[in-house]
Amino acid sequence: MPDWSYHAIFRPLLFRLPGRIARNWTLHAIGGLSRIPGGTFVIKTMGHMELSPVLEDQLAGVPIACPIGLSGSLDPHGRAHKALAQFGIGFIELGPVTVRAVHSDAPIVRIAEEEAIVYPDGYVNDGADAIVARLRKGTGHRLPHFVRLTPMPGSSPREALLQQQELLEKLAPYAAGFYIDGLAEGWPSEEALAYLGEVRQLGQAAAPGKPLLLYVPQQYPIGMLRELVDTAAEGCSGVVVGEAQREAGTDGMRVGGAGALAAQLERVQVLREALGEASTIVAAGGVHQPQDALELLAAGANSVQLHSGLVYAGPGLPKRINEAIIYDRIQHTEEQIPPSFWANWGWMNLLGIGMMVGGVLAWLIASTTVLLPYDETFLGVSRSVINRFNGHIIHFMSHDRITLAGTMISIGIFYSQLARHGLRSGLHWARTAVITSCAVGFSSFFLYLGYGYFDPLHATVAAILLPMLLLTMRGLKDYPSRKPPGLLNDAVWRRAQWGQCCFVVLGFGLAIGGLTISFVGITNVFVDTDLVYIGLTAEQLGAWNNQLIPLIAHDRAGFGGALFSLAVAITASALWGVGQGKSWLWWTFLWGGLPGFTAGLLIHFHIGYMDFIHLLPVYIAVMLYGIGLYLLYPYLVSSAGQYARVTRTNEQF
Repeated sequence: MPDWSYHAIFRPLLFRLPGRIARNWTLHAIGGLSRIPGGTFVIKTMGHMELSPVLEDQLAGVPIACPIGLSGSLDPHGRAHKALAQFGIGFIELGPVTVRAVHSDAPIVRIAEEEAIVYPDGYVNDGADAIVARLRKGTGHRLPHFVRLTPMPGSSPREALLQQQELLEKLAPYAAGFYIDGLAEGWPSEEALAYLGEVRQLGQAAAPGKPLLLYVPQQYPIGMLRELVDTAAEGCSGVVVGEAQREAGTDGMRVGGAGALAAQLERVQVLREALGEASTIVAAGGVHQPQDALELLAAGANSVQLHSGLVYAGPGLPKRINEAIIYDRIQHTEEQIPPSFWANWGWMNLLGIGMMVGGVLAWLIASTTVLLPYDETFLGVSRSVINRFNGHIIHFMSHDRITLAGTMISIGIFYSQLARHGLRSGLHWARTAVITSCAVGFSSFFLYLGYGYFDPLHATVAAILLPMLLLTMRGLKDYPSRKPPGLLNDAVWRRAQWGQCCFVVLGFGLAIGGLTISFVGITNVFVDTDLVYIGLTAEQLGAWNNQLIPLIAHDRAGFGGALFSLAVAITASALWGVGQGKSWLWWTFLWGGLPGFTAGLLIHFHIGYMDFIHLLPVYIAVMLYGIGLYLLYPYLVSSAGQYARVTRTNEQF
């Protein structure tokens, strides 16, 4: 469920449902997908979150792949942890965890205008025994777990201490570290401080070497926070600033909303000044956009955790934050010298140019003679003889060949652009897009042989272009992008989600079309509207010349394979490449789509093949293409001053 589908399709539907039902459906759906064979591959493919080594860090001595964690109360039953682990996070909080299960069926309330969520009970979890059983069975991912140990509601400090001892003994084998909770229970400060000190000693005995972090409620007063740090934090590896605001007079909690980020920033600043640089600070709330995470990290947090931000900003938030952190860390480092033209990317650029030249030549031939000499030799008849038999046959063949020519030009534009702007800069997604598309395209050559027709020109072109692909694959390396990422969930970004959705749907639609055309080309060859246009049945065509259908099948299968190859390039670029300020990608979509659509529409108008049902997929594709370009333009091309990192936090802290 990437952002483009979440904001364009799923969020409008989910937000019409009660909060608890929407959460359960979402977690069951993505969790179920991750548990079927190939499910995690689908999730990774849709998001393409490749964690860069630049993001690697430590959380209180525990190695993590990136400084982004997942809040435990977002998925308290762990239904979707395997799926969520693919989103680009570095660790998962388990918690709150109590000795016995705490359940609640009361409504979960969304306050959309404030981007807040109100849970009726902040203690909900399956209980220690059930959580241990789940961890023992295996979670399906390798991310470290930090367990938040929480007393049962209403416990006294002495009861809570016994409970914490039980929790530590049961969970120590499975936890990378612990969050020590309990300050929200309303105990007198002296008793609370004594409790924390004793829990710390229990933790050091039950889980030696594993970090213990003090969990501080978000509403904890600043004055008391300084006192707490001076006393209770000694011997702990760090502090976690809690994500929730306790609802007055209840066990409920409010996550996100107005003031959440400001509260986090204020407390992180105080803690960093008091603790110095050696201690770990986790900001567990308030992050709804990449800018929020950067501000918290600049204020002194070592990592952030996500909860309400995933609900309101979408599942792509971790990836966007990671991109922002990468840029923040490398922008002042020495830039990697791009490879020379002949090292690798230049060969793909030449392959793209070759596709464009070949497409132009194919268009000229298809719009004039249509048939090449070896085509006539294969048929045993000339073009004039075919026209005397049926005037629509040559037009129909021209229609297949011109659409193939336009598709070849479009593919060439995409390859050339992806090489110049993607491979040259070491963008992993661009390499994946190009190589996958090329693999599909070259493999489709064998479809030409389905009816026994060998096309020497296509074979020659493939033989020339294939070495260029092989030379492209030499020494390709991945580098982090040095383009400033988008940091805000503003109107331009939200609009772009709809534009991205249009192009992803367009890409998948073209892929289905290409596969369908290829399948028809190697089986029935014609659809009903084709035969209506020609005015003959397939049997009549075969009876007149038994070589005619194999030649037409060759054209159809070849066009289907080329269309599928183009669809892969479009889909991959739309899925993975869309980012603020990437104007080259917008121009690639524009110029890369024009030849294919122009060829497909003009040739149908020219030969009079205007069946509405036959052309309906083309009309829909053109509509998606135009709307997608319109919606993406402000995000990809019009920078509108959104690149620059907001400096307010740096100036303040």
